[in-house]
Amino acid sequence: MAYPVPAKEIRREIIRGGSRFIATLAPAFSVEEAKIFVTRMREEFSDATHNVPAYLVGGGNSVTAHASDDGEPSGTAGRPALAVLRGSGLGDVAVIVTRYFGGTKLGTGGLVKAYTQAVQAAVSDVSRAQKVLAHTVILAAPYPLLERIRLLVASEQGTILDEVFAADVTMTLRFPVERLAGFEDQLQELSSGKLRTEIVETNEVLLKLD
Repeated sequence: MAYPVPAKEIRREIIRGGSRFIATLAPAFSVEEAKIFVTRMREEFSDATHNVPAYLVGGGNSVTAHASDDGEPSGTAGRPALAVLRGSGLGDVAVIVTRYFGGTKLGTGGLVKAYTQAVQAAVSDVSRAQKVLAHTVILAAPYPLLERIRLLVASEQGTILDEVFAADVTMTLRFPVERLAGFEDQLQELSSGKLRTEIVETNEVLLKLD
C-alpha cells in the first residue's frame, strides 16, 4: 500500500507558559532508524528537561508504533504526539519533542495541548514524499534534442540526476517504473526511433509529492 512519508527532517518550535517545545520530525523506514534518530536528538538536546519520542514505522494497516512520556505525567506527552502522527496520514515517521522548562507548570491539560501543538506545527510544514520503485537509466542525447528531451523527462515525472557533455550529452535519468515506457515512446517519436535508454539500476526512491 502506498502512503506518504516525510520528504526530509524538519524542526519547529513553540513556547507555552515560558517553556520551549521543539519538535523535530524525520523519516524513519525501520524501528532501528527511528531509535537512531531518537538517540541523536537526545544527544543534541542532552541538557533539556524532557525529550519525548513517538514514531510510526510502516503505513496503512501494517504499523509499528511507539511513544514515551520521558518523565512527563503519564499520558500528557508521548500519547498526544503519537495521536498527531496517526492523524497526519504519514507513515515511516518519527518525532521527538524537546522541552526546556520555563518555570511555569502547565498542568496535565496544558501539557497535552503543548505537545499536540508542537507536533502539529512540524507535521503541517513538512514536505511529503512517497516511496516508489524507480528505474535509473542512461541516455546519450544529441545536442539539438537536449532541451526537448529535458521537457519529456519532466512530463513523465522523471529526474535528471546527471549530464555529461562530450560529443553527445550522456544523461543519467530516473523514472518511476510505470512512467519509463511513456518516456520511451515519446523519445522514439522525437528521435525517429534512433534513441533509447539503458536501465542501470532499479530500486526504491522517495518521490516528492508537494
